[in-house]
Amino acid sequence: MKNFYLAIETSCDETCAAVIDSDGKILSNSVFSQANIHSQFGGVLPDVASKNHSEKIMIIIENSLKSSNIKINNINKIFVTNGPGLINCLMIGVITAKTIGYVNKIPVYPINHIEGHIASCFIENEITFPSVCLIVSGGHTNLYFISNLKNFKLIGSTIDDAAGEAFDKGAKILGLGYPGGVLIDKLSTEGDVNYHKFPIANLGKKSLNFSFSGLKTSLKYYINKKNNWKKNINSIAASYQEAIVDSLLNKLILADNIYNPKSILIAGGVACNSRLRFKTNEYFKNKKNVIIPSIQYCTDNAAMIAKRGQQLVLNENVTNVDLNVFSTSKN
Repeated sequence: MKNFYLAIETSCDETCAAVIDSDGKILSNSVFSQANIHSQFGGVLPDVASKNHSEKIMIIIENSLKSSNIKINNINKIFVTNGPGLINCLMIGVITAKTIGYVNKIPVYPINHIEGHIASCFIENEITFPSVCLIVSGGHTNLYFISNLKNFKLIGSTIDDAAGEAFDKGAKILGLGYPGGVLIDKLSTEGDVNYHKFPIANLGKKSLNFSFSGLKTSLKYYINKKNNWKKNINSIAASYQEAIVDSLLNKLILADNIYNPKSILIAGGVACNSRLRFKTNEYFKNKKNVIIPSIQYCTDNAAMIAKRGQQLVLNENVTNVDLNVFSTSKN
């Protein structure tokens, strides 16, 4: 007999709910994106994000239940992101999950947002272990060595900005708006990646860590020196994006050389980037199994939280004791 699980994700500016069955099949995945709302501010405002979560979360949950044709009294477990993320946004999801759980006598379990991103790679694919996984988003740029579904070892991370932050800050410098990664990716398709060589941080030959703050500064200095730079904005964007992508790919290649995994995984919002997807697949073609989720599972969503919860249930490794909210920008 199948069980059904509801998942809730509100760690940043997407309000998300999903339903998954105990076999791991995603039955619904509902998302309300606030990108257009925050674009006028040039980035995510936590107070505005939490307000919109409060207004939309029950609508999104009801929509997800309706789309899956599952009623709340058929839900056996509720999974909810409890961090890392924006604390006032996380609180909306956790309080809602606990309230629904209390009223309907359904146990509620906390899920780590980063583990959710890793789990997104498993939604549509069979993964061969061991694997190296790059989580790359607006708040996170981490490398993990994954030996099985329980053991995720952090082997590298950014020492300053995340790659997504580098895209957003670069887009702001270029006057493009928010979200920066999407806009730079779009411009870059008509630009020359070799137009200008932006620097890639050198943290040592054996280091698996990342750094992007110097790249952002380099772009700013370059723009300040060029009066007519807007005429070449496509190529500037392409060159800037190339530096970010090469920085990520270089560390993936180094991790591959060190750990010799059977699979290379990339997840998180920046995994939507067309250049990163192309160059990674090209480099590892006929060498390693490369898994990058479809676009709907790269950006924040509840399907990945549902999948991680289902994985933990299979491994009898879930607990609903002391469900609190935690927030950290680096995890």
